[in-house]
Amino acid sequence: MPRFIGPLFAFTVLTSAALGVTSASVAQAGKRDGVVTLESRYSVSETVKRIKADVVEKGITLFDDIDQAELGNAAGNKVRPSRLILFGNPALGTTFITASPTSGLDWPVRVLVYQMKDGSVNVAYNDFGWIARRHGIGNRKKELKMATEVIESVTSSVRK
Repeated sequence: MPRFIGPLFAFTVLTSAALGVTSASVAQAGKRDGVVTLESRYSVSETVKRIKADVVEKGITLFDDIDQAELGNAAGNKVRPSRLILFGNPALGTTFITASPTSGLDWPVRVLVYQMKDGSVNVAYNDFGWIARRHGIGNRKKELKMATEVIESVTSSVRK
């Protein structure tokens, strides 16, 4: 397993455990660090299937689909279904990296699909405006708008 998967897994599990919002919302930076959450109409596997299909249909590069529950359960932890999907358009995403190299921490796009204790399924991702503020990017407004429109479109097919 690559060295970054362990810390990435731990971070996303802790992040997903902290999320309790079921309707679409954007948290304020400092409160929940710009995490957008929405409730899916589908199971984790169906939500992931639909998001991945939409990404591919749009011609966006699908980089990975990490089954965090599988990894965690194999490590002896009881983890509810949780999948991290990584995708992006290098031509768009790297414009943020050219504006601020540290924004590479937030690109490619990550969408977390996870099941709550009550069985409901949530989708979470970082608000791109928050990402821009986090990395001091003020000169990519057109690209920021485009990235926001894409993530909203990709997640709209599963939104409850």
